[in-house]
Amino acid sequence: MTESPRKGSLLVIFLTVFVDLLGFGMVIPLLPIYADQFTVDELGWQLGALMASFSVMQFFCAPLWGRLSDRIGRRPVLMIGLAGSVVFYLLFGVATLLKSLPLLFVARIGAGIAGATISTAQAYIADTTSLENRSKGMALIGMGFGLGFTFGPLLGFLAVPSESAAPGPWPGYVAAILSAIALGLAAFLLPESKHADSEAAGKKIIDVEAFRVALSVPSVALILIALFVCIFSFGNFETTLSMLIKGGEKVGDSPFEFSWKSVCLTYAFIGFTLAVVQGGVVRRLAGRTSEGTLAATGALIEVVGFGLMLAAISRGSTTMLFAALAVVVTGFSFMQPNLNALLSRRSDPEKQGMILGVGQSVSSLARIFGSGLGIPLLKMQIAMPYYVATGLMGLGLLLVVIASRAGKDYAAST
Repeated sequence: MTESPRKGSLLVIFLTVFVDLLGFGMVIPLLPIYADQFTVDELGWQLGALMASFSVMQFFCAPLWGRLSDRIGRRPVLMIGLAGSVVFYLLFGVATLLKSLPLLFVARIGAGIAGATISTAQAYIADTTSLENRSKGMALIGMGFGLGFTFGPLLGFLAVPSESAAPGPWPGYVAAILSAIALGLAAFLLPESKHADSEAAGKKIIDVEAFRVALSVPSVALILIALFVCIFSFGNFETTLSMLIKGGEKVGDSPFEFSWKSVCLTYAFIGFTLAVVQGGVVRRLAGRTSEGTLAATGALIEVVGFGLMLAAISRGSTTMLFAALAVVVTGFSFMQPNLNALLSRRSDPEKQGMILGVGQSVSSLARIFGSGLGIPLLKMQIAMPYYVATGLMGLGLLLVVIASRAGKDYAAST
């Protein structure tokens, strides 16, 4: 058996996710606005395809990375993903410098492949936490996301030379540097969590049976369906927000017209809210309240938040918009990590990397639809993505309640 992970291994995973998400947080608020400037796309299908391309790659690659991490360990897979992020963020910077939509596609496809290793980080948490502390560990990753989304857009803010000037290639370059730092943290400070004597779930690196194995457990299948609907709903929101608040000629009926710097600050507000709720509320409730109850609470809060978004758009109220953003993000902070924790608790420990990879793929598939449809819906009618999001999250709430009440933990059923 390999040496057990050091006591600080969860802190290193947190720092690795945080630093990598700093780079992601710099790029994502600006990407759809960059692309909208580089092309004439009245219906929004090219932009929808660009935003969906990242999730398409995550859909196909997350099970591969999860399966590979079950075979060779979590640490090397995380390092490969971080190295890929360095390369493709650099390419993103070049693409923005050249104002090339094709290069943006290549950069986002590559970043999707590299970023699909988040399921491996979740498997690392599962390796190093007890069932009782599982949701706390998953919330730690969520807090890393939140802090990355807070300080990443702030770095993007600093990269914008003035209120009116576009930020240029530097967000991509700085994101590459930050991913290189995260790679260094993983290389020198992150111990392996996968024991050498644990059985891999098979001999194939790419397991075409991964979905069949995951869906063969009824309670796991229900959780995956609930995850799909909830993330599909959220995808309509996250894909369209930048263009909604930036406004301008290509989004003619938007009541908002934020500057580049204001767009970055808005995403920093979202990230700060996510980090505070994940770190200060969800982690405190984890272990005291069931994952199913917390996930259902999050879905209900999101329904309310999307309703507030519709009211903010109707009234053109920036104050109401920020209130809606805080509510939506709070709901997401409750919903996603607890659904992932519930998925982990229902899974065979020897197949957690694979099943969490399937969960990440389901999330990516939902984002494919949310990203691919969100921008065309926005260009059709400014509030349409949020009507769709409200209805889907209402269905998601029902599915979360059903999924949480079905089945038992894996250990309890054996």
